[in-house]
Amino acid sequence: MSAIKSKARGPRTVHRCQGCGHVETRWLGRCPACNEFGTLVEEIQAGAPAPGRASAALVADGAPPIAATDVPADDATTRMPTGLVELDRVLGGGLVPGSLILLGGDPGIGKSTLLLQLLAGIAGRGETVLYASGEESVAQTAMRARRIGAALPTLRLVAETDVDVIVAHARSARPAVLAVDSIQTVHTNELDSIPGAVGQVRECAARLMRYAKTQGVPTILVGHVTKDGSIAGPKTLEHLVDVVLQVEGDGGSPYRVVRAHKNRFGSTQEIGVFEMRGGGMIEVPEPSAHLLAERPAGAPGSVVVASADGNRPLLVEVQALVAPAAAGFARRTVAGVDANRVALLLAVLAQRAGHDVLGLDVFVNVAGGLRLAEPAIDLGIACALASSNFGRAVDAKTVVFGEVGLAGEVRAVPMAEQRLAEARKLGFTRCILPAQNRARLEGDAGLELVGVDRLSAALAAL
Repeated sequence: MSAIKSKARGPRTVHRCQGCGHVETRWLGRCPACNEFGTLVEEIQAGAPAPGRASAALVADGAPPIAATDVPADDATTRMPTGLVELDRVLGGGLVPGSLILLGGDPGIGKSTLLLQLLAGIAGRGETVLYASGEESVAQTAMRARRIGAALPTLRLVAETDVDVIVAHARSARPAVLAVDSIQTVHTNELDSIPGAVGQVRECAARLMRYAKTQGVPTILVGHVTKDGSIAGPKTLEHLVDVVLQVEGDGGSPYRVVRAHKNRFGSTQEIGVFEMRGGGMIEVPEPSAHLLAERPAGAPGSVVVASADGNRPLLVEVQALVAPAAAGFARRTVAGVDANRVALLLAVLAQRAGHDVLGLDVFVNVAGGLRLAEPAIDLGIACALASSNFGRAVDAKTVVFGEVGLAGEVRAVPMAEQRLAEARKLGFTRCILPAQNRARLEGDAGLELVGVDRLSAALAAL
C-alpha cells in the first residue's frame, strides 16, 4: 500500500467587510451586502470556542422565567447624575446601572474632553471611576484632566489596549463608571485580527457588555466615525449597546450638540448644547440667546427661524446670499441645511412666488455651525433668499417658521406653542407662521401673529 502524504494546511482566512461585517471567501472590490468599495479585509478565521467555554456576550443569570410584576423595582431604575445637566437631559436623567453607552463624533470634536468631565462629575462625589485609554498615555490623559479641572484622586487612569486586562483592572478597582477610549483600539489575544477589525470590535464590545451587565457598572465606549459621519465598525455594535450618543458641530464653531440616536432608557428627542472653550465643554442652558448674540442688525438675507430639535425649541439665524453667477454657471453652496431642500425651495420661489434666482449664485448658511433638518425651517430659508435678492432686510424682531410645499403652500408644523414661547422669551414681537397653526392657537401668545397659507403671502407680510 502506497503511503499517502498529507498536505499541511495553514490557517483558513476570510475577507470580512469592515462596514457591515459580511464575510466572503475571496477578496472583492465592493461588498455585496452594503455596496461599499474597498472595505473587505483579509483576516484569519477564528476557531470555534472550546467545549464548555461561555460566550463573551453571555449575560444570562441562569434563573428561571418569572412574572414581570414580580421583578422588584431595585437599583436598576436608579439613575446616576453625571453633573452635566445638558448631558443628563439627553440621557434621560443620568446613567443607568449596567448600561452600555457608545459615544461617537468627528476627530477633535471633544469626545474625550466631554467624557473626562462626565467622569469628574461622578468622581467629585467621592465615587471611584476608571478611564482606560488606548490612544494616549497616562501622562497625556492627566495633562488634559488638569487643564479642564478634572484631576481628582478618585479618577483612576490606565493606558491599556487588551480588553481582558481592562476588565481585570475594573474588577479590581470596582469603579462606579468604566470608560474605554476607544473601542477601535482595544483587542483580545484570542483573535488574530488587528485592533479595529470587525471581529475585534464586536468581540471586545461583547466582553465589555458582559462586564457591565453582570457587575451593574455603567460602561462608556468612545467610537471613531467614518468620513460620512457614521460610527465606524459593524452595525451590530450600535445594536449591541443601550445608548448611542453623537457629538456634532462645525470645526469652525465653538458650539457642540450632543444628541441620542438610540436610547433604551429615555427619549431620543432631546439634545444638549455645549460650548468648547480652553477649560473644556461649557454647558449652554439658553442656546437661542447665544446663537443670536452676534446677529447683524439690518442685514439683508438674515432671518431668525424658530426651529425645534427634538423637544427643544431653538431660535437660529439663517443667512442667505444671492449674487451674480460667474461665467454663466450658477453655484450652490450650503452649510447647515440639506442642499437638496434648498434647490427645491429655489424652484418653488421661481415658479410659485415670482422670484427667479435659479440663474444666480446662491449661498445658504446656518449661523453657529448647527445642522438643521426639520421642514419647519423651509419658510425661513425662502424668506432669507428673497430678502437677499431684493436687498431689503427683514425686521429684527420678527421670527419665521413653517414648511413649504411644492405648490407654494405653507404647511403647519408641530410644537408651535413652544416655538412662540421661546421667541417671546427672547424679546421678539412678531411671528410669521402657517395659517393652520395660527387657527389652532388660543390668543396671541404675547406676539403679533401673522398666519399665511402661501409663500407669496409670507413674502408680502415681510
